[in-house]
Amino acid sequence: MNPTYDDIAEQQADIVGLLLPYFRAPLPDGRFIRGVLPPPPPSEAVRVVVGPRRGGEPDESTIWEIPLRAADGAGDLVGADDLLGVVRALHTGTRIVSSSRTDTVMGMRLVRVDPAGVEPAGPDEDDDALVVLRALVHPWTEERPVPRLRGFLLRGPGRLRLYCDSEEDTTVVAADVRLSGALTALLAALPSLIEEEGSAPGDADPHCSRLVDLTRW
Repeated sequence: MNPTYDDIAEQQADIVGLLLPYFRAPLPDGRFIRGVLPPPPPSEAVRVVVGPRRGGEPDESTIWEIPLRAADGAGDLVGADDLLGVVRALHTGTRIVSSSRTDTVMGMRLVRVDPAGVEPAGPDEDDDALVVLRALVHPWTEERPVPRLRGFLLRGPGRLRLYCDSEEDTTVVAADVRLSGALTALLAALPSLIEEEGSAPGDADPHCSRLVDLTRW
């Protein structure tokens, strides 16, 4: 991977961490963030999955693919707060999307967002408070956990898919886990498990190179 894509991978990981507090907070129309996905390289974007809070079928969810750079490639990468403002704006009022900007991925409707046509919603008082509290509870450090979390997707009751890589290798490996059982032991073993196990996902999930099933671990 070239340095440009390394920057994108790092930004995707930052966005996942900063959006985690919001996946239980409803968007303006009552839907919820159900996942954040890393598009296959060399895409300079992030995919935000929204849907009903209690799971539902894939066709009840929408994937918003949002560019992380301006169309001309200039300027800073889009941050998590700005990206959240775009997602909130997309769930305010009614929008008509051209069929040329839509597709289907993993059974979900994919919409490629044109940021020029969306006025991001501004932060509210709770967002500002969260920025302060997050800085105090989780101060920024260059030491990022290994493996690095590039994305996640709630797959239904009791199941979560984790998308991971390392700073030395930005190739994404996905791991399906159960949200019960010996989670502490599983997370401790995760780095070695995703190195040793897994199979090609085929066309089922384009966001990873290998898929590891740890739901029976």
